[in-house]
Amino acid sequence: MNSTNMNKQQVKSKSTTVLLKTMMIFVGISGCFSVLFGAWLAHGGQALPVKVQSSLATALQYQFFHTLALFSTLVWLKTAKSSKVLLSACIAFVIGILCFCGVIYIKSFFELAVIGKLTPFGGIAFALAWLLLAFEGKNNF
Repeated sequence: MNSTNMNKQQVKSKSTTVLLKTMMIFVGISGCFSVLFGAWLAHGGQALPVKVQSSLATALQYQFFHTLALFSTLVWLKTAKSSKVLLSACIAFVIGILCFCGVIYIKSFFELAVIGKLTPFGGIAFALAWLLLAFEGKNNF
C-alpha cells in the first residue's frame, strides 16, 4: 500500500472515530435530557394542555427508546468489525431523534407549525435504522 492510500485510510479512520465519539456524547446528552425532561413533564408540565402533554410524552418516549437503541448500536459497532451498515444505522437514529423528537419539542413549545414537516423524515429515519439493524443481524448472526 502506498503512502497516499495509507494517509487517506488514516484520515478516514480518524474521522470515523471522531464521529463515533460525537455520537456517544450525543447518547449521554440525549439520555440525560430524557430523564430530566421526563421528570419536568411529570411534575411541572401538568399545566400544559393535554394535547401538548400527549405530544411531548410521545416524543420523550421515542427519544428514550431510540437513545438506548443508538447506544446499543454504537456498542455493537465498537465490538464488531467495521460496518458501514451499523454506522448508517447510528446516523439514522441520530437523525430520527433530532427530526422526530426534537421537532415535536420545538413545535410544542414555540408553536412553529412549519417545522412539523420534518417530523415524518425523523420517523422514516427511525424505521430505516431498525431495518439496517435487521440487515446487519441477518448477515452477522
